[in-house]
This record gives sequence, C-alpha cells and structure tokens, in this order.
Amino acid sequence: MIGSDVIRGYTDIMILFLLLNEPTYGYEISKNIKHLSDGEYTLKETTLYSAFGRLERNGYIESFPGQVTSGKRRTYYRITESGRDYYRDKCREWVQTKKLIEKFVDYNEVE
Repeated sequence: MIGSDVIRGYTDIMILFLLLNEPTYGYEISKNIKHLSDGEYTLKETTLYSAFGRLERNGYIESFPGQVTSGKRRTYYRITESGRDYYRDKCREWVQTKKLIEKFVDYNEVE
C-alpha cells in the first residue's frame, strides 16, 4: 500500500486527469482513482472535496449542477484551460521529482 502522505501532493494530477476528456462527479472520480490504482489507493471523501474546493478557487476546474438521481442533485466538475496548463505543469514536476528520487533508491534493498 502506498502511504497517503506520498500521494498527497499529486491528488490534483489524479483528479485533473480524470476530467481531461469529460466532466464527471465526485463519487465517479473517487471510484475511478481506486480502479486505476488497482485498489492501492482510495481517496477519502474529505480529501476529494477539499481538492475540488482548492482547484475551483484557483480556476482549474468549474462545478455545475448535473442530473438528479434518486432525488439527489449531483455536482459535476469540468477542467478549465488554466486547469489543463496546471495539469501539464504538475506532470512535468512529477517527472523531475521521479528522476531525483530514483537517484536515492537502491532497488537491491527493496527485494
């Protein structure tokens, strides 16, 4: 299992990735993160909605009312152009971070 402290800085990448092609709602994003991580990471609801608030305040996503299911209105989210730029920046940051950290990983010690 991957510790949440390791992933915390990259929650935005996960959320924005899932919004690149189409708008969706919180539960669906959470479910897709768990699925794409093969169950190794579950995004807590409080973390997810905190991230939505931060991303929206920064202009990276927009929320809008969606369909009503079972008497409950869903809030959908879509990525903005600014959000696409931020996503690309965070991906570049990840590549640099990975290169740096790999200099300190001895794969012989992992096994």
